[in-house]
Amino acid sequence: MSSDPTEVKPNPPERSDSSSSSVDSQEIHNPVPIRPRLPNRKSSGTLIVPRDSNQVGPLEPDLEPDDVRAMSPRRTSEDIEVMGREAREELHKHARALQDSLLMIFNRIEAVREEHDKLDSHNKFLQKYIGDLMSTSKITASNRGRK
Repeated sequence: MSSDPTEVKPNPPERSDSSSSSVDSQEIHNPVPIRPRLPNRKSSGTLIVPRDSNQVGPLEPDLEPDDVRAMSPRRTSEDIEVMGREAREELHKHARALQDSLLMIFNRIEAVREEHDKLDSHNKFLQKYIGDLMSTSKITASNRGRK
């Protein structure tokens, strides 16, 4: 056996009895991790570019004819204005339809309210009429009992 410090010693089999020393168990269960060294990086240099340099600004990408980005629609200001006008007209139509619907609902509520008031007055009339009939029948019944 050589006395080389990098040589790995095989771990002895673990024993289940309490006679194993605490020093051996610390060496077995707590190995010291070794971090790998990072490779050296080159400097990226300065990122400052003069304002009037041609390296500043958006770059036009070279797109193939079958590339999806080349096939996307480009809209002119007239197209955008027409689309905006159509959207406003559609919103006006929708708002008008909602206003008309609201007016119809309001008219229906008014008609139902008038019908309710009419039925309520008829109900009160009938209650009064029935009450008068009951009092009249009590009076006539008491007069018959006296004779």
